Amino acid sequence: MILRLAIGSLWARALTVGMTVLAIALSVALYLGVEKVRTGARASFADTISGTDLIVGARSGGVQLLLYSVFRIGNATNNLTWESYQDIAGRPEVDWIVPISLGDSHRQFRVMGTTPAFFEHYKYRGGRSLDIGEGHGLEDLYDAVIGSEVAEALGYAVGDPIVVSHGLASFTEHDDQPFRVAGIIDHTGTPVDRTVIVSLEAIEAIHVDWQSGAQIPGQATPVERIRQMDLTPEAVTAALVGVKSKLQIFGLQRGINEYPEEPLLAILPGVALQELWQIVGVAETALIGVSAMVVVTALLGMMAMIFSSLNERRREMAIWRAMGARPGTILGLLVLEAALMAALGAVLGLGLLYLGLVIAQPLVDSAFGLWLPIEPPSAREFAVLAGVIVAAALASLLPALRAYRLSLADGMMVRI
Repeated sequence: MILRLAIGSLWARALTVGMTVLAIALSVALYLGVEKVRTGARASFADTISGTDLIVGARSGGVQLLLYSVFRIGNATNNLTWESYQDIAGRPEVDWIVPISLGDSHRQFRVMGTTPAFFEHYKYRGGRSLDIGEGHGLEDLYDAVIGSEVAEALGYAVGDPIVVSHGLASFTEHDDQPFRVAGIIDHTGTPVDRTVIVSLEAIEAIHVDWQSGAQIPGQATPVERIRQMDLTPEAVTAALVGVKSKLQIFGLQRGINEYPEEPLLAILPGVALQELWQIVGVAETALIGVSAMVVVTALLGMMAMIFSSLNERRREMAIWRAMGARPGTILGLLVLEAALMAALGAVLGLGLLYLGLVIAQPLVDSAFGLWLPIEPPSAREFAVLAGVIVAAALASLLPALRAYRLSLADGMMVRI
């Protein structure tokens, strides 16, 4: 009976109720959307590198090593010598190892020197491999394989020339040894999209006539002679390592961290990511807090709407009292109305969230490399929806108590 009365009362005030339900729906969609983006960002960061057991570099901080080796953010404090790299590669625990050399750039995009093994062993998003959609891999000394964002931003196609700049913010270019776009990697949503990949030998080749970070005046070695040189590097920036057995990870990590020849650091990518999220956790909390305040504001608006309607509904409540309704029934009716509005808003907000995900998922993935999974609502999301409904019921208690007292007074006046 009371449910039917509540539905009828809400229907009679369809416009104001509809606006309140919409406000709650938008606030719920915003809150859940922020949560989806937060968890999606964490998953995308974690999926940037998959299947790599250790990252090895010069001793510094774990987060710093992760940022410059995987995300191309920042610079290494020192390099890993080639002798040490070979020692690590020769350890019995190591299944594969991929060197990485950073330091140069091309029109604000990072240039990375590596070996063809990078395309074989680098995995992302749960084990997916890199696919060269156009062209081929590193076959010639001056071949360059570029990411999808590099190709799109600079309008490059297979066969176009590329001139690498020395350093990250340098006006000095290695224009005497231009590269050629040999292949374009399909979109991955990882820093690979913003990277120009060349061979380790190519990095050495363009620095043949350089010493201490500057070009030797008057020296220009012909390309034909450079091709005949031993271009084995003296050092690399970092290395990605895969072990034969997961049980050997910590032993190998300890052995590298205690390497006697030079100070090295081996990190587990997942552990370093957790450290990174602890650093940015304050910003996450602030973002969630802002979206939660939006939900609270919508609920306060609903409470204000109920308050403003009390005087208009005073006669209605007096009629209910005259028909035998108790004051407690009036209180329960208003609380039920608030709960129904919140439930409608929560369901509508959930629908808006998934509609937004369907529309935004490919756009966000393409623009920011952030994958927002479309999955059934989690237990946490259902808990949020239930919390909104309970909070709405609690917020309605204040105007409901006032209606209780008004209906009681009006009931007494009717009896007189």
